[in-house]
Amino acid sequence: MLVQEAIGALAHPVPQADPVAGRCVGSCAPDVDLPSSCGGFRDRRCRSTPRGTSSTSADRADRRRRLNSAYARTVPRIVDLSAPIVAFPAELPDGLRTDIEFHGHAEGAQQIEQLLGVKPELLRDGDGWATERFTNFGTHNSTHVDAPWHYNASVGGQRAQTIDELPLEWFVAPGVVLDFDGRPDGEVIEAQDVERALAQAGHDLKPADIVLVRTGRDAFLQELDYMARGCGVSAAATHWLFDRGVRVMGIDAWGWDAPLHLQAARAKALQEPGIFWAAHQAGLPYSQIERLCNLEALPPTGFTVSCLPLRIVGGSAAPTRAVAIIP
Repeated sequence: MLVQEAIGALAHPVPQADPVAGRCVGSCAPDVDLPSSCGGFRDRRCRSTPRGTSSTSADRADRRRRLNSAYARTVPRIVDLSAPIVAFPAELPDGLRTDIEFHGHAEGAQQIEQLLGVKPELLRDGDGWATERFTNFGTHNSTHVDAPWHYNASVGGQRAQTIDELPLEWFVAPGVVLDFDGRPDGEVIEAQDVERALAQAGHDLKPADIVLVRTGRDAFLQELDYMARGCGVSAAATHWLFDRGVRVMGIDAWGWDAPLHLQAARAKALQEPGIFWAAHQAGLPYSQIERLCNLEALPPTGFTVSCLPLRIVGGSAAPTRAVAIIP
């Protein structure tokens, strides 16, 4: 009964056409291939041809071509900057590994029969729903956005923000790519390197810009030693960007700092605090995007980054479908 009531609550009126203006009200004409302001539904009872006129198949085909052409001219190019989410090798420790269970259509049909009493023969081709379940998926195990809470419990004398507390405006902004591809593993990118790379990119850095560091290490995403590769950004360079209003910085490597084992070795050899995880623990309320990919497909400047994080209450990070929008 509860299931039936829930389904009923989702019902909506059948879309109708406006007989006076010939406008779609709640759905689109079946001959339009494109999404529209009326929701994108394609109901054959709703036509955009005004009453008293007729539309031939040639007319509809011509109209479709014109609409598709207009759509192609206005839609920007989108470059996916997110690593694919796949099951990782079993050799990796639990904290670094992603495990996914896939449940097919036959299993979905069994669930539908158990929950609702609808037998498989009443489903198209006998198929029920297909679903997936993460059995092991950390918030840092994919392309993700770090919150200040990840770095320290407090920043500037106040409790550090969790991922759900950060302004969404941070995560949709103009972007710039700083190209450090070819730098050796473990090399540290300093503030002067950032300045030179910005000049080479021809980008005038502004507050709220999203800065993306290209190292080329996304080529090793599926390798067991991925986390041991890459150059890192120094705490001083991170401060330099933050002081100029940058709040989101990203990299196409496992982490924003140099590989952990190299930091650890130096910290233990020198027995000094502030060496290990230096850029993370720079004492700044900023956000990092880690495990990006495809930065080589972007122009140096002139695009917008969208990297909105999932709203995980109290989270130190959240997965994101990071993309670049190129007009």
